[in-house]
Amino acid sequence: MADSALTDTPAEAEPAPASPAKKRRAKIIILVLLGVALVGGLVWFLRYQSYGKFQQSTNDAYVQADSVTVAPKVSGYVDRVLVAENQTVKAGDPLVRIDARDYRAQAQQSEAQIDVARANARGVEAQIAEQQAAIARARAELAVAQTDASFADAEVARYAPLAETGAETRERVATLRNQARQASARVAAARAALTAAERRVGTLRAQIAQAEAQAEGARAQLDAAQTDVGATLIRAAIDGRIGDKTVRVGQFVQAGTRLMSVVPTRDLYIEANFKETQLGLMRVGQPVRIEVDALPGVEIPGRVASIAPGTGAQFSVLPPQNATGNFTKIVQRVPVRIALSAGPAARALLVAGMSVEVSVDTRSARDAAERIAREQEAHNERIGR
Repeated sequence: MADSALTDTPAEAEPAPASPAKKRRAKIIILVLLGVALVGGLVWFLRYQSYGKFQQSTNDAYVQADSVTVAPKVSGYVDRVLVAENQTVKAGDPLVRIDARDYRAQAQQSEAQIDVARANARGVEAQIAEQQAAIARARAELAVAQTDASFADAEVARYAPLAETGAETRERVATLRNQARQASARVAAARAALTAAERRVGTLRAQIAQAEAQAEGARAQLDAAQTDVGATLIRAAIDGRIGDKTVRVGQFVQAGTRLMSVVPTRDLYIEANFKETQLGLMRVGQPVRIEVDALPGVEIPGRVASIAPGTGAQFSVLPPQNATGNFTKIVQRVPVRIALSAGPAARALLVAGMSVEVSVDTRSARDAAERIAREQEAHNERIGR
């Protein structure tokens, strides 16, 4: 029965050999695929050598803006808040008003001090006018005294010879001489009175100068008070949008307290943190392709505006000290500022802090590495000599 079973089971059909035409077609397809792969690889290699290896990209990049912190110059209670969160403002627009009554009172007090100083100056000027009359009287008294002294001297000169001859008594001459001395003393007293009266004018002029100085000091205080009054109305320093607003009506704010920020939406830029190994051919002015995560598929052109003078670690609050403890080398990153050339529609959607990806085309400096190497070799040779 086993033999009959083996005999009755049909034998498995062997695969028919492939025809020569099919083999030839398969070989052609393989050759075509290899050719396409070879051409594609060659194209990729040529493009990489001429373009790809000069593209330096990073996703450690963010939209930035040099925002302005709004803070009061003076302290006081907030009287009004004139803007809302996220509101667009222009430079000079009022933002916050602080109660200015105390500062206005200080200004009025300074004005009163100025008036008092001016009144004092006018009073001293009136005293100077009176003193001029006193000087004139002192000069007249001096003239009278000098006349009396001259007359007394003349009398002594006339009677002295007569007394020598006995025509006049000596007592008469002694009396005349005494009168002459008294007249001379009156001249000295009158001259001293005139000098005192004239010097009094100088003293009064000094008082005027003092009053004017007091007026100037009060005027300076008035200017400061008026400046404080003007500072109670806080205005926007730049165009932008209001953000991080924390001020409320009735709140007491100290000078320098942060109230809000004004973000200049028209002056946005990109800060990209490239690895130090990517900066060899990077130069200011090179073109940049920018892709914002919030705008997928949209490519924004830009250019390299500047390169930081140090790595991010150097400008951190606590820079690393590699000379202490164990050392592990970490590739550092250098901030690069990139200027945007976004259109109005794209710029309206950009805000500070957004994540972006940037790619810098460094082909303009493709020969820089070789040139630097040649210059360094020449410099080394000069030093070796």
